[in-house]
Amino acid sequence: MNEFAALAAVPWLWWTIAGVVGLCVGSFLNVVVHRLPRMLEQDWADQCAELRGETPADSTPYNLLTPRSGCPACKHPIRAHENIPVLSYLLLRAKCAHCGARISPRYPIIELVAAGLAIAAAWQFGPTWQALAIACLLWVLLALSAIDIDTQLLPDNLTLPVLWAGLILNSFGLFVPLGDALWGAVAGYLVLWLVYWAFKLVTGKEGMGYGDFKLLAALGAWLGWQMLPVVILLSSVVGAAVGITLIVARGRDRNIPIPFGPYLAGAGVLTVFFGKTLVSMYLG
Repeated sequence: MNEFAALAAVPWLWWTIAGVVGLCVGSFLNVVVHRLPRMLEQDWADQCAELRGETPADSTPYNLLTPRSGCPACKHPIRAHENIPVLSYLLLRAKCAHCGARISPRYPIIELVAAGLAIAAAWQFGPTWQALAIACLLWVLLALSAIDIDTQLLPDNLTLPVLWAGLILNSFGLFVPLGDALWGAVAGYLVLWLVYWAFKLVTGKEGMGYGDFKLLAALGAWLGWQMLPVVILLSSVVGAAVGITLIVARGRDRNIPIPFGPYLAGAGVLTVFFGKTLVSMYLG
């Protein structure tokens, strides 16, 4: 495209656009992280009520757009000038303009991370469709990580569309051949599925959730089966290190589950940027 060719001549403009868009997307991801688990809980409650022949307790619309975002403490609607990514947080001094309640630093952190991931994708792939696609993948991985940390859930509403998107994009050969993407999805799901059942048969406990299977399948659909060993190795090493650190440093109960999704997502991010380099170094 002519637009991409023009941006290629001015790299800093491409990176700036990516950063600004990333900040705006990060603001929306905060809404997704906060509301999607509650939307699922409400949907499950409504389904249970319907099965019992009862009327749902709350018929008030609740989704990513309704109701309008507000302060968690006083419910004061957030105005446009209070919703500028990062800048509003600094100008408000991390406090609600209406009641003075403390605003969590996680909001600007997610916005900055989303911007950083977008700039990294723009830098790595240049002004291309690959950069746009990878930025979208990284944003979803960020949202999944935050949701998993909060609720230990990896919603199908995010993992399954990402899986299908990887297969569809690679049907055009955007990153890897379709055959590699297809078997990446199959192998990604089966590997953790086998680990899950082996652990359950040995210990009688569930070692991970089904969302982890689907997330690794999605990464396989995007990156191909060849990159799965890198993703699994990186996520396992980091997950084991963090888990042992929590047990030793904080006296964390070993029976308290630790979400594995953020480690899979982090390993996926590293593999996007450094996977081929790591494989080449290993083979070399």
